[in-house]
Amino acid sequence: MSDWRATMEQLVRTRERALLGYAYLVCGDPVQAQDLVQDALVKTFAKPRAGLEIDKAEAYVRRAITTVFIDQYRRGQRWQKVRHLFQPEEVGGDEFAPIDAGAEVADALRTLPPRVRACVVLRYFDDLTVPSIAKELGIADGTVKRYLSDGIAHLEQALGALDDADRQVETTLVSDRGGRS
Repeated sequence: MSDWRATMEQLVRTRERALLGYAYLVCGDPVQAQDLVQDALVKTFAKPRAGLEIDKAEAYVRRAITTVFIDQYRRGQRWQKVRHLFQPEEVGGDEFAPIDAGAEVADALRTLPPRVRACVVLRYFDDLTVPSIAKELGIADGTVKRYLSDGIAHLEQALGALDDADRQVETTLVSDRGGRS
């Protein structure tokens, strides 16, 4: 048996409780402490280390316990920041109706040309005004109005007539002209 394997076995046999105690002090959870010791031993002894004495090996493992714990903590913090992006929205009532409707709208939006889609999304999902959309996309107000009109017409063909679509487009066009017809 190689020298480093003997060192690892001796370390585990003689200092396991001390390493578990140290890991418990670091993390505060007995189950996680066992995992930390295991991960630290793997990290320390994954590569053969010639001439490693038991005292130095324990110091390496203790350092690895701390490092592994900090890495896991940081990884958990990063996950907390983005976890909400991977959780499905909770829906009440008929749980499949909103999903189906959302899927149909998303499919219909994908069929629109990119600028038209951008205008429709900015207007009806982000609730921006025509001048705001024009400024955001760097195009004229009239072009935005045309894209919105084309987009609504295309979406009505794909999804069926919208009850208040005419009123919404008319209200949008009138309000963007400053009240003029």
